[in-house]
Amino acid sequence: MAASHFDKAVKLIDAEHARDPKTINVNGEDVPYELHYAQKMSSYLEKRCPNAPDVLRIAIRAQHFRRWETPRDSYPMTKVGYHAWRTYLKKRQAEQAAEICIDCGYSEKDAGRVASMIRKEDFKKDEETQILEDVACLVFLDDQFEEFEKEHNEDKILTILRKTWGKMSDQGHELALNISMSDRAKSLVSKALAS
Repeated sequence: MAASHFDKAVKLIDAEHARDPKTINVNGEDVPYELHYAQKMSSYLEKRCPNAPDVLRIAIRAQHFRRWETPRDSYPMTKVGYHAWRTYLKKRQAEQAAEICIDCGYSEKDAGRVASMIRKEDFKKDEETQILEDVACLVFLDDQFEEFEKEHNEDKILTILRKTWGKMSDQGHELALNISMSDRAKSLVSKALAS
């Protein structure tokens, strides 16, 4: 049986994720970080929206597509530099994911939809883009937050947690409150939400 458009797209996306030189140890095995991240994104999508359409599943899988090629320190280490870096990445990742969709047989319309979600256009008004944002926030809280909080002062951490919470929907909040965290991380989340 021939592979579906979706299966072909995920295979191509994951092949690129597998090229990430940064690795993370998962259950005793070194895994390219962006492949791990994409798998976590898909896992949380299953919890947040188990019947997600292909275009959302692809956008979720490709959200950090080839991100390692443009490291954060390639832009000024300022707030303005951070936003410029994120804007560039969203545009680039959206274009590359759309190309993969077209190459795998998706319509221009579907490819454009994937790109729009990766750019997070109208995420507070568009349900599928909101789901993508929820999933990205859940992965941050589950997979990145405890390391992140070690690198920053408490005021910055609380600000980031409040911003993260503000981006999420009620369903995202519900899933976030069920994430297993260290006592320190739980304490910071509680403190951020209390104020």
